[in-house]
Amino acid sequence: MRDEERRGGKLKVFLGFAPGVGKTYRMLQVAAAQQAQGVDVLVGVVETHARAETAALLTGLDVLPRRAVEYRGHTLEELDLDAALARKPQLILIDELAHSNVEGSRHGKRYQDVLDLLAEGIDVYTTVNVQHIESLNDVVAQITHVQVRETVPDTVLERADELELVDISPEQLLARLQEGKVYLPEQASRAVSHFFQRGNLLALRELALRRAAKHVDTDVQAYRKSHGVQSTWAVGERVLVSVGPSPASARLVRAGKRMASGLDAPWVAAYVEATQRPLREADRARLESNLQLAESLGATVVRLSGHDVAGPLLAYARLNNVTRVIVGKPTHARLLDRVRGSLLDDVVRASGDIDVHVISGSGERAPEVERKTSTPRERAPYLYATLLVALTSALGTLLRVELNLPDAEMLYLLAVMLAAFVWHRNAALWTATLSVVAYDFFFVPPYFTLAVRDGRYGLTFVMLFAVGTAISALATRLRRQEQDAVAREARTGALYSLSRSLGAVLQPEPAAEVVARHAADAFRAGAVVLLPGPEGLAPVASYPADLQLGPTERGVAKWTFEHARMAGLGTDTLPGSEAVCAPLRVGTEPLGVLALVPRDARTLNTDERSFYDALCNQAAFAFERARLADQARLAALRARSEELRNTLLSAVSHDLRTPLASITGAATTLRDAPQLSERDELLQTIVDEAERLERLVSNLLDMTRLQAGGMQPKRELVPVDELIGAALTRMERTLGARPIELDLESDLTVSVDPVLMQQVFVNLFENAAKYTPPNSPLELRARRDDQSVIIELIDQGPGLGSEPDRMFEKFHRAAPANTSGAGLGLAIARGIAEAHNATLTATNRPNGGALFTLRI
Repeated sequence: MRDEERRGGKLKVFLGFAPGVGKTYRMLQVAAAQQAQGVDVLVGVVETHARAETAALLTGLDVLPRRAVEYRGHTLEELDLDAALARKPQLILIDELAHSNVEGSRHGKRYQDVLDLLAEGIDVYTTVNVQHIESLNDVVAQITHVQVRETVPDTVLERADELELVDISPEQLLARLQEGKVYLPEQASRAVSHFFQRGNLLALRELALRRAAKHVDTDVQAYRKSHGVQSTWAVGERVLVSVGPSPASARLVRAGKRMASGLDAPWVAAYVEATQRPLREADRARLESNLQLAESLGATVVRLSGHDVAGPLLAYARLNNVTRVIVGKPTHARLLDRVRGSLLDDVVRASGDIDVHVISGSGERAPEVERKTSTPRERAPYLYATLLVALTSALGTLLRVELNLPDAEMLYLLAVMLAAFVWHRNAALWTATLSVVAYDFFFVPPYFTLAVRDGRYGLTFVMLFAVGTAISALATRLRRQEQDAVAREARTGALYSLSRSLGAVLQPEPAAEVVARHAADAFRAGAVVLLPGPEGLAPVASYPADLQLGPTERGVAKWTFEHARMAGLGTDTLPGSEAVCAPLRVGTEPLGVLALVPRDARTLNTDERSFYDALCNQAAFAFERARLADQARLAALRARSEELRNTLLSAVSHDLRTPLASITGAATTLRDAPQLSERDELLQTIVDEAERLERLVSNLLDMTRLQAGGMQPKRELVPVDELIGAALTRMERTLGARPIELDLESDLTVSVDPVLMQQVFVNLFENAAKYTPPNSPLELRARRDDQSVIIELIDQGPGLGSEPDRMFEKFHRAAPANTSGAGLGLAIARGIAEAHNATLTATNRPNGGALFTLRI
């Protein structure tokens, strides 16, 4: 188990390279041995494929009955997950991990059933072929020309506590195939001519062996880490190349690539930044070039830091089980090794079990450095240091005269420390040199000469210079560490700020604006975010807002999106561009591109490129979250639409069928008995039911228009009494003998669509007719209130219940339940009112009945 704290059952996977290698057979053998040791074993699903040898191994094992599922007229059998969880054995056997469950099962994939079982603490044995591993799907398709549809995520195999490779030679498998032990004879002949070709089987076998080796390697690394193993275990080759600013490092990188390819081993290019030796700009540029070369050749680039080079390099090698280290042959004078130490000697002596390869860098020369005169800004620290020594000498002379100062060299040490912390190392060394000379001139007899009569002062000179040099080195190291810490803090803060800003953004366009702004601030450059759209990749946000990409830069962004690789300025692809583009991707799927336009065409170094990748990953997750949020909204909309459709069908099926049945019955009677005395009554029934059907269909159409936003009022100035009078005329038959009490102020006019607003009153009158007694009076009032016209309809019915506002919900109908209609009338009335920027509300009256208020 690679994670000792992980809870749940243990997973063991039997891996094969093709069907018929014996995975199920081996799984049953191991399960039988477990049962013999007292383990409670249950067979969940085992596919014997009519192989007698495999079926015989099931004897004596407890087999779980499968669940029968009806699918398209056939009865299929699947794992009964609920029964397995209820039975809860110690160990369960689940064959064919990549199997897709029948529609209607709890999970779509069998591996999801396995995860449920593991979560309940049940150990699982399962089988899978290498062609079903998700990350190898395209590789298998390229080899076999067969696209495997059923796959298992790599994370499931990584979850496995144990992986056992079930392996036979391709010749043995082909022999089994011909003997009919894998497929029936007809199927076997087709398989041999397609999937089961010897070349295919050899390639699949290599993939399976590599996958098993990778799993074992991960286990080895986990064990070494958990047990603190420092020595190298040469179970597999790993190559590490020491890369530096020297031009010879390019040769080391290429040699490392050749060695790793020959050994078929992973390799790492490592640079150790020694804190006491800061790099010049030219050296740093060559270093970045060497590291980019290593990265382009497939190396993993790591940056280390330490007081020296050998220590961090070998510590990393031991921690990662490196077996071979490549360093360059020294080309400098031997005297330098005696002064500052030899990297090669340090690495060889401390390497232990690690092999050290020394590669010559001959033929690689550093470019000639153009001599140039120093600028005043570059000369300033030395001038200030000279002035500092002069002031120190003056102060020391004054103190010697006034206070008889015995140790003036302490003042010069203070000056060296001050120079080291304020300026740079070379300025501190210049200060130390001048301090020795000034101390000899001013404070060593004979005074005001450089002669030294007492030889004991020689040690003082040496110590003063040595201490000054050590102080300058320590100050330089502290400054470098401070700069690195500040840079790391700035990058971490930038990522945190970006993450916090993106946390509440769920739309692509606002997220793109946030990403562009933070990227521009982090790199002090212009930034553009490009996302795919209907017309291809297009900019959606930029910072500054007026920043535009040229045709060349757009071409670079398009190439980056299509190939999911960084391109543009400072890269190997289209380096002439003014922008550097990086893909925004989650997994292998590109979601967009982030383009940076650095100031003064400055290329990004390796550290900045790593930070660029991290920022792009953070942004990609935000866009993926936005996309998933859109998908969730669409899924919810589809669910609501489906619910609306089902509700609509259930609500209107009866109301549509009833008038149609009445119309059909009356028309059939008239056809069969044309001289019937009830002829006029039947004709009236047909007319009434047709009108009722027409109202129902009109309501459905109106509701569709309202939901689609297609109902736009055509306003005109209309008297209120004309609107109400027209609606009462249309509803005269429906309202019957109900007394109508009108209380309308004179000269009331409203700016509305007369046809639509008349429909509001029609729906209100129809609702009142349905839910009030036949002789119950209706009161209709209209008055002006400030800038609004208020129209009230009062009935004497049963009221609106405890939630009056629910009357305006679609398909909601109040008691009595036997009233006709689909429950759309009031919903349509409110929708029309809202289209006019009006409000329609309903309340219960204190003395009974309902009050509908329309405010226009």
